[in-house]
Amino acid sequence: MSIETLSERADELREKGLSTREICQELHLSRATVEWLLAKQASKPGERPPADVKAGWRTIGVSGFRMRAVAEIMADIILEEQEKHDFDVEVVAGVMANGVPLGTLISELLEVDFAMIRPSREDTSIDFASNFAGLKDKAVVIIDDVVSSGATSREVIEFVKQEGGEPMLVIVVINKRAENELDGVPLRALVRARPVGT
Repeated sequence: MSIETLSERADELREKGLSTREICQELHLSRATVEWLLAKQASKPGERPPADVKAGWRTIGVSGFRMRAVAEIMADIILEEQEKHDFDVEVVAGVMANGVPLGTLISELLEVDFAMIRPSREDTSIDFASNFAGLKDKAVVIIDDVVSSGATSREVIEFVKQEGGEPMLVIVVINKRAENELDGVPLRALVRARPVGT
C-alpha cells in the first residue's frame, strides 16, 4: 500500500470520528506513523515516514477455519510458556477488537475462562466487559493481534494488575518490537516484523 493511499485512508478514518489510537489499530501502524500521515507530512517533498511496518492479517481474519488454526498455534505456545514459567492459565483475555475472536477460540481450546478487555479511547478509560470472566486472583494470558509500540499491551497489563489478576503472558499474531517482554511480562508472537536499515 502506498504512502498516499495510507494517508487517504487515515484521513477517511479521522473523518469517521476515529481517534488516533483507533486509526493505529485499524491500519496496524504505530502512533508516530499515523500522526505523520494525519499531519500531511506525506505530501511534502523529500519527507520520509517514521520507520514502521504495515502489518495486516486479513487473509486469516476472513476465515473461521484459518482463525481456529492460528488459535491452535497460539494455544500451543501458551502451553509451552506455562511449562517454561511454571504457571497454569486461568483466564484468556482478548483485547478488543481483534484479540477477541482469537481469545475466544483459545479459551475454548485450553478450556479456561474468557475475559474481554476494552482499551481506553480518547474519551473513555480501559474497562472489561462484565458479561465475561473476571480477573481477580487469576493467572491471565493477554491476546491481541499486533504489538506496535506496546502502549495498548502495557495499558492492559496494568489494568489486569489493578483488577487483582496476574498477567503471565502477552501473545500476539505480529510483534513489531525487538523486545520479548513488556513491563516484565513475556511477549510471544507468531511473527516478528521489524524494519531494517533505518
